[in-house]
Amino acid sequence: MGGSAVVVGGGIGGLAAAIGLRLIGWEVTVVERAEVLSDVGAGISLHANGIHALDALGLGEAVRAAARPQYTGGTRTPSGSWLARMDGAALARALGTPIVGIPRAELHRLLRAALPSECLRVGAEATDVEHTGTTRVRVSVDDGSLRSGLDANLEADLVVAADGVNSRLRGRLFPRHPGPVYSGSTVLRAITEQPVASRTDFELTWGRGAEFGHIAFRDGRAEWHAVLNSPPGVRHADALAAVRSRFADWHAPIPALLEATRPDAVLHHDIHELTTPLPAYTAGRVALLGDAAHAMTPHLGQGACQALEDAATLTAALATEPTVESALARYDAERRPRSQSVARAARRAGRMGQQLTHPLAVAARNTALRLAPSGVTVRAVLQHADWTPPAWG
Repeated sequence: MGGSAVVVGGGIGGLAAAIGLRLIGWEVTVVERAEVLSDVGAGISLHANGIHALDALGLGEAVRAAARPQYTGGTRTPSGSWLARMDGAALARALGTPIVGIPRAELHRLLRAALPSECLRVGAEATDVEHTGTTRVRVSVDDGSLRSGLDANLEADLVVAADGVNSRLRGRLFPRHPGPVYSGSTVLRAITEQPVASRTDFELTWGRGAEFGHIAFRDGRAEWHAVLNSPPGVRHADALAAVRSRFADWHAPIPALLEATRPDAVLHHDIHELTTPLPAYTAGRVALLGDAAHAMTPHLGQGACQALEDAATLTAALATEPTVESALARYDAERRPRSQSVARAARRAGRMGQQLTHPLAVAARNTALRLAPSGVTVRAVLQHADWTPPAWG
């Protein structure tokens, strides 16, 4: 089965879906509202399930070559004492690949390179979607098309809505859904300008209502993120100075990471999630994917991995099912229970980790983590990262 598809959204999930569809013979147009297609994020950890999804899409080896495996690290207190250590080698043995750290921009570049430039339509915003018959879908596009000579509307056999947490298409398809809500946490993050010495590949540090984490990259630079309990909309005239003040007395290498960061490199975003699960990930011949379908908090590091799973699963369904309708029904049946379960687990992880503020609750959690057997951390990661892409090749 082949056909034509419009993918709305040129982020990690949207590009991965476009790659998968092209691999099985579909004609694809990616519509992205940004003028330049270059994911401006900081860094990302990809668990085994995300890597295996990339393997299915033919990009696993390229991503591994550009990334740094995460074998050492764990969770600490602000003073530097260990709460739990991560055995990355044990995870790699169990799952067939290690967790890896990579700049988001590099991952995005690798995804873009797998697509011909003519299928990417940037500076174009999808404003509406409607079915024009039993087998066709029309996407309304606002990009100054009358001036450019391009069609203002795109018709296809399938539309993939990968337009993020604030998805306009999700609102059109599910008008009664309340949409995303603020999680109670905000995140500041950046990539250091130069290499920073670190004894580990990955660390999280939990304080009261705050988390500081970092991942090391292949070139020695590092991504750091600070997640804070905060009212929504709070912004700082100097974001880097605010982070330095908040984490001034936290353990090394946190001060060195902040010292190696340019003030203009710090990104600041409030974290929103879909606490009300969608009743379906499909509507007619439209499939929702990634944050548009299941925006979750970052506390398990699974957001991008779940989007990659979506892309690999959608590809497999369309490659093996006899009709688009049956393929989308299978996609919904396979993806909705799993991704919504991961989203709930991420929310719980945040409440028991970064978001805890009461001293007694923090002390009880820290004691439980210190006393837990060494295999508990491995089993916790395996619970979500142990996933095999459906066969379609």
